[in-house]
Amino acid sequence: MVKLAIFDYGAGNIFSLKNSLEKAGAIVDVINDFNMPNDYSGLLLPGVGNFDPAIKSITKSSKTDFKDFVKDTTPVLGICLGMEMFFEKSEEGKEKGLNVINGEVIVLPSSLKVPHMGWNDLEIKKAGKILEGVDNGSWVYFVHSYRVKPDSNDVITAESDYGIKVPAVVEQDNFIGTQFHPEKSGSVGKIMIKNFLDVCKR
Repeated sequence: MVKLAIFDYGAGNIFSLKNSLEKAGAIVDVINDFNMPNDYSGLLLPGVGNFDPAIKSITKSSKTDFKDFVKDTTPVLGICLGMEMFFEKSEEGKEKGLNVINGEVIVLPSSLKVPHMGWNDLEIKKAGKILEGVDNGSWVYFVHSYRVKPDSNDVITAESDYGIKVPAVVEQDNFIGTQFHPEKSGSVGKIMIKNFLDVCKR
């Protein structure tokens, strides 16, 4: 059995994510600080909230630093906002990001309908831990107003195209991010959640 933690920023409902993980066979705790021993097989940063309040809840509510908690051993899945926080900074706020992946977060162009909400297909660029068994062209569900802009395209394993190319999945070391919501992406999302649990078991 895999024991996972979801970090709750206090910003919204994370029930659907917790439910999806439990249906996949995980034991799930909801935490709001890192002032505890890390006996978790994986950590999830969910996709609800705004950049600055979420960053503050992670960096300023705990005596233990985020990077010290996860080190290079705990797999971390960042979903939407959770992925955006991996980067150095965001146009959504003034706070520094977690800076585990080099790059920034920028607002979607005004030529697009923002926020972007709906289903889009994935263009898989290369193999990734969370993409195993996912077909190129699979459809997933997005709700976002920003996109990540990594310094290196090497971290991008999948993109989505809706007028512009948007990084949809990034992976670097023990950090995995999805701009879309796997827990709202039907059967394809279930595959990705199972893949993350498999990563956590290793």
